[in-house]
Amino acid sequence: MLIPASLDHLDADARQWMQDLLTRLQDQELRLTNQDQELHWRQSKIDKLTHELAVLKRQKFGARSEQYIGEQAQLFEETLDSDLAALETEIEPLTPTRSGQEKRQPKRTPLPADLPRTDIHHEPDSTTCACGCQLKRIGEDVAEKLDYTPGVFTIERHIRGKWVCASCETLTQAPVPAHVIDKGIPTTGLLAQVLIAKYLDHLPLYRQEAIFGRAGLAIARSTLAQWVGQCGVALQPLVDALKDVMLTYPVLHADETPVAMLDPGAGKTKRAYLWSYSVGAFEPIKAVVYDFAESRAGKHAEAFLGDWRGTLVCDDYAGYKALLAKGLTEAGCMAHARRKFFDLFHQHQSQIAGEALEFFGRLYAVEREGAGLSTDERWRIRQEKARPIADESHAWLIRQRQLVPHGSATAKAIDYSLKRWVALTHYLTDGQVPIDNNWIENQIRPIALGRKNWLFAGSLRAGQRAAAVMSLIQSAKLNGHDPFEYIKDVLTRLPTQKASRVGELLPHRWQIEKNC
Repeated sequence: MLIPASLDHLDADARQWMQDLLTRLQDQELRLTNQDQELHWRQSKIDKLTHELAVLKRQKFGARSEQYIGEQAQLFEETLDSDLAALETEIEPLTPTRSGQEKRQPKRTPLPADLPRTDIHHEPDSTTCACGCQLKRIGEDVAEKLDYTPGVFTIERHIRGKWVCASCETLTQAPVPAHVIDKGIPTTGLLAQVLIAKYLDHLPLYRQEAIFGRAGLAIARSTLAQWVGQCGVALQPLVDALKDVMLTYPVLHADETPVAMLDPGAGKTKRAYLWSYSVGAFEPIKAVVYDFAESRAGKHAEAFLGDWRGTLVCDDYAGYKALLAKGLTEAGCMAHARRKFFDLFHQHQSQIAGEALEFFGRLYAVEREGAGLSTDERWRIRQEKARPIADESHAWLIRQRQLVPHGSATAKAIDYSLKRWVALTHYLTDGQVPIDNNWIENQIRPIALGRKNWLFAGSLRAGQRAAAVMSLIQSAKLNGHDPFEYIKDVLTRLPTQKASRVGELLPHRWQIEKNC
């Protein structure tokens, strides 16, 4: 900001003072503008979450929830409790705390006296006061946390001694250990057990409530649901970081599978989709991220991939076509093409299908030969051995198509391969691209199996939370980790982990951190 010409008569010192003052005013105005923008964003976020919270509360206490019966009603209730806890957890850091106002804590029911207890002591690093005098222990604070190993409950007694200086009366006490659920009773081991049982073993919370009851303490499913919602919010930054890492790689797999989702307005379920994305099978890391959406529309894939431009291994679903028009390279799935001839052969013993399967077998034999090779060596062996086979099979398909009637099952199988031939053979041009999409199909299989147990998602937010937690669990499995140990360790370290270093807790890096 320049000094107005009307003040040209001032001497140099006065002019400099005036210039500094105007600069400070300009900086202050900029800070106020930024603060106003942040406050507007916070208020908009609070309004959005508060509205969603009010809707969920109406669903929880309204008559509509009575339309569900049996397992539907139980899942709907626990989903609402999880969603409510997640929303409240998201709103809390956005809402400023008034001076002198303390957060109200729910009254905690004492833990059973007959459960075994383990004492964990937290004492100051030094018992010498800053004034030089020796501290004297005058008491202690005890906080109990509930832990669980399959079939057995135990209690951790965290004992924080109180030390005081007789000279200056300074009170010294070890700080309260940070926890993923502030002032909560569960240990991270118990929280990990609940998450693993729900999202890996597919046990609804009402079943876990019964299991815990047989172990000696029936934890209400509403309490379990609150823990799940709070943990989902805490783990989301880690899932976001995993997605960011995934989108730095040039080859990705994509697939989607239908999942039923409750529709509170209709009192029944509707079809939603779980989209799956993973790093290419030949990339140096192993990671999978699930994305839950209300439909199979291509806009969900566009929103997930954003500005990423690489090679996407996928099937012939039209939802990906808009992405291809924006610069993505499509790699087809040879296993999809093979499957059409496989079904034809086993159902009708088609001779043409049998010959087609022989071509596919020869192509896959080359892939097995190059599986352990480098990218360049794999490209070379594909050019030398697979390319001639592909060219021969393409010419054969064209000839056979002229011999079979239109509309027949054989014609449809041949047309699929010919229509997709450029995408199906793209892998021949890039040694980093796999021949098929089986890698991601294997990662989505646990979800398909789990649907038989948990049947449906309770809400859009519940589906998104499930997708996030299952992303971490499945990625941990891909990297050879015990999912329980991984989730437990992550929940333990997250409260004190700097946001800039959250990537150190990602599944493909966790083993290195664990050994350090």
